[in-house]
Amino acid sequence: MVKNVYENLSKDLIEGKESALLTFMKHLNPREGSIEKKLHISKASLLNDASTMDPELQKEILNTFHSGIPHLYHRSEEASILIEPYFPRPRLIILGGGHIAKPLCEFGFKVGFSVVVADDRPTFANANRFPEADEVICEDFQRVFDTLKLRESDFVVIVTRGHRHDGVCLRNTLKSHPAYIGMIGSKRRVREMMSQLIEEGYDQERLNTVHSPIGLSIGAVTPDEIAVSIIAEVIGCRRALGTKLSNNNKFNWPEFDADVINQICVASEVPRALITIIASKGSVPRKAGAKMIVWLDGRTMGSIGGGCSEANIATLSRDVILNQRFSIEHVDMTGLAAEDEGMVCGGTMEVLIESI
Repeated sequence: MVKNVYENLSKDLIEGKESALLTFMKHLNPREGSIEKKLHISKASLLNDASTMDPELQKEILNTFHSGIPHLYHRSEEASILIEPYFPRPRLIILGGGHIAKPLCEFGFKVGFSVVVADDRPTFANANRFPEADEVICEDFQRVFDTLKLRESDFVVIVTRGHRHDGVCLRNTLKSHPAYIGMIGSKRRVREMMSQLIEEGYDQERLNTVHSPIGLSIGAVTPDEIAVSIIAEVIGCRRALGTKLSNNNKFNWPEFDADVINQICVASEVPRALITIIASKGSVPRKAGAKMIVWLDGRTMGSIGGGCSEANIATLSRDVILNQRFSIEHVDMTGLAAEDEGMVCGGTMEVLIESI
């Protein structure tokens, strides 16, 4: 059942596992047909037990993990598989619960991170102080890493109350390879610490990956301004510069709508359609991977960008629901088509509508 597939997917993501969702499609023509089945597979399972899988399909799935972009894999004129890579919501790990950490937690939550805050002081490490955080840990900075178990998709920000604690956090963070490491401190303090780490045997090239002093140079002074500079740099590394999840450093974080995924797991008496952007080019409001649900009674959840284009897709979904099939629609946001609808975008999207 579709519900069970999405439940398993959601469970994997909560546990921090990278997973793929395969939608097997039987075509009546290049843009219409029926959904045969859906299959969920974790990246770990794919790598550890792929003996029963077609090697070519395995290769295609791994390529989506490397790029972060969904891919419509055509096996024949009548059959294709939509491969969607899913990654756990990236964690913004804030080490230190002081004045900068508070607005940084809020900003990190608003831009889509799962925020974890750690400090060794109960008055600073508590849920009341950080209501937007998914987890607040009160623990010694040396021991907290046993709990954190850093991942490659983590973004680590070191903003403790003292140089010594910063050093403890940096040394432990360097044992892993998170997507981003940033450490607060004056240029002099940072220079002194880096010299000390070189003496301890740390590799210069590895240390060069640490963003310190942290944040974009915008003349920030107040805690809120400093938090803005930090989250801007983090976003830059996540979106524009790629992450270590990709060998070619051009990894694209796929759009992810947790509420939509969770809603699919809930049984509905009213028929509905799932809408997914499966490819996008140019300047579009939402990228490949974005989803929304449209019910036959007109309700919606999620978004593929809003405006007239989304409304048109929602209207087309009615026929898809009634005919229990899928349809792939082309959305043009360029040139005259965009001007006619008053759009400020300039790109195209391929959108899958499927009855669920």
